[in-house]
Amino acid sequence: MILGIDTSLGTAVAAISRDGEVLVDEHSSNPLGHAEVIGDLLRRASAVAPAPTHVAIGMGPGPFTGLRVGIATARVYALGRGIPAVPVPSHDGVALGVLLTDALTGTDTGRFAVVTDARRKEFAFSIYDGLDDDGLPVRVTDAALSPRDELDERLAAAGARRYDATAVSAAMIALAAARALDAGRTLADGEPLYLRSPDVVAAHAPKRVS
Repeated sequence: MILGIDTSLGTAVAAISRDGEVLVDEHSSNPLGHAEVIGDLLRRASAVAPAPTHVAIGMGPGPFTGLRVGIATARVYALGRGIPAVPVPSHDGVALGVLLTDALTGTDTGRFAVVTDARRKEFAFSIYDGLDDDGLPVRVTDAALSPRDELDERLAAAGARRYDATAVSAAMIALAAARALDAGRTLADGEPLYLRSPDVVAAHAPKRVS
């Protein structure tokens, strides 16, 4: 049983069985209220799936403050339970959902880009091209930033259609983690994909007075 947590856009918590059955899928679309809702979502998910064996963490890209709420919560939960944490790029979860939906409908997905709003007149995007033999999205490019008015031209040059994501499914984050575990693969390291440095920096040391 794998618990998935992602706060790269809204706040999402889900749990799946190892074979991919979704046991619980909770989500809040509020892009700013991560800390206020994640505890309630986690409690509801834990009531349905009380004994997860792994925690899958959506690592972004996402805003600094919102993203670290989910990552910190997932790491603390995993530490308290004594279970492994599995980092997953959030765009991989979106791409997996797109590819599975298209497979069910017989749609030819082709090369596409998962695009999320990075604010400050920029988008974050990652390009994908189908599923590999492990059932995981083939990531052609890692997440990058683009000015809004340049993105379509960049995607056209890469031959990728645009998919704008407004939410990240924690169930798809968990499923990507399950497939990576089965294949013995690592999808991401433990570093959050902030794409930008935080606006707040440590204060300089006080000046010496002679």
